[in-house]
Amino acid sequence: MLSLVLPKGSLEKQCLELFDAADLTVIRGGDRDYQARVDDPRIDRVRFLRPQEIPTYVEQGIFDLGISGHDWVTETGADVVSLGEIGGGRAGEALVSVVLAVPKESPWNSVKDLPAGVRISTEMPETTKRFLAENGVDGRVFTSHGATEAKIPDIVDAIVDLTETGSSLRKAGLKIIDTLLTSRTQLLANKQAYADPAKRAAMDDITLLLQGALRARGHVLLKLNVPDSGLQAVLAELPAMSSPTVMPLASGDMKAVETVVPKKGVNTLIPALKAAGARDVLELPISKIVE
Repeated sequence: MLSLVLPKGSLEKQCLELFDAADLTVIRGGDRDYQARVDDPRIDRVRFLRPQEIPTYVEQGIFDLGISGHDWVTETGADVVSLGEIGGGRAGEALVSVVLAVPKESPWNSVKDLPAGVRISTEMPETTKRFLAENGVDGRVFTSHGATEAKIPDIVDAIVDLTETGSSLRKAGLKIIDTLLTSRTQLLANKQAYADPAKRAAMDDITLLLQGALRARGHVLLKLNVPDSGLQAVLAELPAMSSPTVMPLASGDMKAVETVVPKKGVNTLIPALKAAGARDVLELPISKIVE
């Protein structure tokens, strides 16, 4: 029913792991294959392409669904429907920023300081041109095809690049003087396909599964037993997403408690629960959380 295009390169591993967690495992012959399949009746065609190309192909209807960053939607100006964020930057959950950087010894401290004729290298020329125009800067923008930071200072005066922490730019002797935009990975839909009721229902199902897998990341299910006398002390220790489930056991003076908690910190939480009176504590992984 749906054709799907997934990003090749830095976002690839992140997307494959998410689809696997959502029980939409992508099956292909090898890492170099550009065609794949998902054993699900709602998805009948899967391709891999560079994320820079995906928004345009989704807009044109070559694919119904695709995954790319907000940065590339902005760069291409693609008219697509965003079904929501499904991840972070190039390789993880962090927010990615598109930034303007110059040599650290430069007197420029914002885009407003750039002189007329400033030379800027970037993989995102359209975004950069719009940003310069919005700020009244008459600059020359050169399209970069990699190693953008290496072009300073002998080829260009400044660069526009993507970064999560800025550490690689600092190591290259650069300083960030402005941020053009921030970006996360998005699930994109073709407008015409999204207007089709059957395709939209399938898209909503897939979005539900992916978002459920995302919510489950970093959380575990805790199950434990506790005597009535220690119940309030145990409940006070639990940082639950909502009120914990409490059920009576066959033994009249015991309760069963279960709740979802962050994985981070569970190493100190379990001993605290034990000290508060909990028994038979189980920590279980979670595949999805569907709200």
